[in-house]
This record gives sequence, structure tokens and C-alpha cells, in this order.
Amino acid sequence: MQLSVVIITRNEERNIARCIASVRDLADDIVVLDSFSTDRTEELVRAAGARFLQHPFDGHIEQKNRAISHARNPWVLSLDADEELSPELADSIRNVLRGPQADGYTMNRLTNYCGSWIRHGGWYPDTKLRLWDARLGAWTGVNPHDRYEMRPGSRIGHLKGDLLHHSYHTREDHHRQVEYFTTIAAKAYHAAGRRPTWVKRFASPAAKFIGDYLLRLGFLDGVAGFTIARISAHATWLKYEKLRRLYAEQ
Repeated sequence: MQLSVVIITRNEERNIARCIASVRDLADDIVVLDSFSTDRTEELVRAAGARFLQHPFDGHIEQKNRAISHARNPWVLSLDADEELSPELADSIRNVLRGPQADGYTMNRLTNYCGSWIRHGGWYPDTKLRLWDARLGAWTGVNPHDRYEMRPGSRIGHLKGDLLHHSYHTREDHHRQVEYFTTIAAKAYHAAGRRPTWVKRFASPAAKFIGDYLLRLGFLDGVAGFTIARISAHATWLKYEKLRRLYAEQ
């Protein structure tokens, strides 16, 4: 069975070559849908032998569904540019291609944060549905929190091995991503009519920190675990604070 790999990008020169290299032996079709990068992303994609397409970014869900529409095969593996397959996961996918026993497959994602692999605090196993028969589902959710949904009755299997996620190289990277995603989330909440109640603005960040650092054992990841829990709690507060500002500007 033939496989298409789809990846969306914008300024991913740091990651894209590694991502493509991890799937080159599995896929006969690799599609990169770019949002007009200004770095070397296009050069690196073309050098790796993948198809390079461009479209203005209008949302993670919209862009990921658009990328799938360019796939040449019905079976699709969807990756982010900062992800790569572990050897064990690549072998698991290779076995599926010999004859799938399900309509879609989940896999565990293991994240590297500033040089440390994070296994607690709700960051692992971080199971993702990323391999599927694209005729049976689509990306949905609320930007930036996209999720893939398959038709009712679809059979879902689980693969051995990890999807390796190279998330943040520095704390500054994390803070920049928080600013970016909280703005998107606040706008989506505003469009949906959600309100920034007192509980959401103040109790939710505290609950987020306690849940991630203590209940989900984030402290076992040391300094990285504390940093992640602290920034995640701040992100929760910032999302609702930006929502409050949107209502105040009306």
C-alpha cells in the first residue's frame, strides 16, 4: 500500500529536513504545504525531494485539510515540521503498509523541551491520531487546537514507537509560542461567544499548574517540569486575559 505524508510549514528551516528524512523510506509521496516562508524552508524541502506547495495561512485546521487534498494516496500520515518518527514507529508504520487492520492509527508523542525528554506533566504519552485512510475523516476542532476525527464506526489501532517532537529549544521559544497560540485561541473563543469569567481567568491557571506539576507528576521532570507547568499556567491566564480585552474593545 502506498503512503502520502503531508506537512504544513512556515519558516521551518531548523526542522524540516529532519522530518522529511524520517519518512523518506516509507512514503512515495511527501507534500509540504507552506505559508510563504521567508527562510530556507523551500530550498530544503526541494533538496529533500518533496513536493512544495504554498497557500496563505488561514488556520491550522483549514491548512491541514488543504494539505490532505493534495495527497496522491488515500492513506495519509500527517506530521508537524518539528516531528520525526522513531525507528520503532517507522517499523510499525511499515507493517501497516503491508496490510492495514484498521482505518486509522494512533501513536504516542514524546516531546523534547530545551534538551530534555518530558515524560510527565500530561506531556506523555500525548497520544495522536496521525495515520489514516483520509477518505474516512477530516481535521476539526477549534483553532489552534486541531484534532482529526474519523467517521463513526471507523476502526482505530495503536502503533508501537514514539513520534519524536522537538518542541522548544529555549524558554524564549516557548514564550513566543504562547503569545501566538493564546491570541488565536482568544479570537476563536470570542467568535464563539465564550466569556472570560472570574473563575476562568484566575482559578483555571492555578488548577492548570497544580494539575500538571503535582497530579500529573511534572515534578519528576525536574527543572524542565516546573518551567513547563509555570508557563502553561501563564498561558491559561493569558488566553482569558486576551479574551477579556477583546470584549473591552467592543
